[in-house]
Amino acid sequence: MTGQIPVVYTDRHRLHATDHVLVEGHPLVLYEVPARAEAILSAVQAARLGPVVEPTDHGLGPILAVHNTDYVEFLSTVHAASAAYWGQPDPVLPATFAGRHAARRPNSFLGLKGYYAFGSGSPILADTWLAAYWSAQCALTAADLVRNGKRVAYALCRPPGHHAAADLYGGYCYLNNAAIGVRYLQGLRGPGTPRMPGPLIKTAILDVDYHHGNGTQLIFYSDPSVLYCSIHVHPDEDYPYYWGDAAEIGAGPGQGTNHNWPLPRGSGDVQYLAVLEEALAVIGEFSPDYLVVSVGFDLVEGDPEGGFRVSTGGLSEIGRQIARLSLPTLLVQEGGYRLDRLGADAVAFLQAFIAEP
Repeated sequence: MTGQIPVVYTDRHRLHATDHVLVEGHPLVLYEVPARAEAILSAVQAARLGPVVEPTDHGLGPILAVHNTDYVEFLSTVHAASAAYWGQPDPVLPATFAGRHAARRPNSFLGLKGYYAFGSGSPILADTWLAAYWSAQCALTAADLVRNGKRVAYALCRPPGHHAAADLYGGYCYLNNAAIGVRYLQGLRGPGTPRMPGPLIKTAILDVDYHHGNGTQLIFYSDPSVLYCSIHVHPDEDYPYYWGDAAEIGAGPGQGTNHNWPLPRGSGDVQYLAVLEEALAVIGEFSPDYLVVSVGFDLVEGDPEGGFRVSTGGLSEIGRQIARLSLPTLLVQEGGYRLDRLGADAVAFLQAFIAEP
């Protein structure tokens, strides 16, 4: 090994206690549970991949550089409003949604919970906001390490983030940790804080989660300073369905900086590595100052939320190929739900970065 990877982690993720959610007295079965982060942490500690670092609090500013103020206020207050209204602290789950013909933004939490959501499987619990806030702080602290000269840093974020847009949550995601890390690397600190002079620092995002990072795409779709590249299951075959087609190439000044490689369910190592080569070539041509990788281990065969047949060896090769870009790299944890192998998969991916000079 030629080095170590700092792992930024906080046990505050347990505040989002999705393994004990009851809806009308019945358990809500979710794959996104606290044991995910704990399995990865245990494995990387056993493998001695690097020091475990507590996140530092960067405040709300960097979060508001990505997410709308009204949306952040909603996330941080809706559970309390719901508990006061109903007289009991039930999880907040939308029952109606603001579709494309919605005529207005509602004023009460009763309508807002469906206005800001695009799915029903992401409960907001009493401390979901705190867990999401500290998940973002993990990404920001890892970004600090990269800005200060670390070749690679790993943010073990939970809840994940790449489905969250500026004012939209879903897919287990509330704050977009990768996007928050990107803006921070670019020198943006949020409202009221002047950004660094000159053009925005060019940053590339590579999303290797099984699912398309629709939130990340939406945030940067018109931004020429951020290249978004995603390899994922075809949206006709799996979640999130409404984004992720190859024809989505960006808009306005950002046209040409959004690239999607949708693959059919059942794709394995050969198919995946072939399109990864294309994506890495696009990133190389963009010549970014930083690389942010949305890492999802749900692309590995057997994941209950996945559908690819990528092997653990294939995952290791994916890590090796990304590391060969030799860019300052922020790794941000996204999906991965098979608990009996999640830690081993994380180690296989991260060791490739350590081994690559």
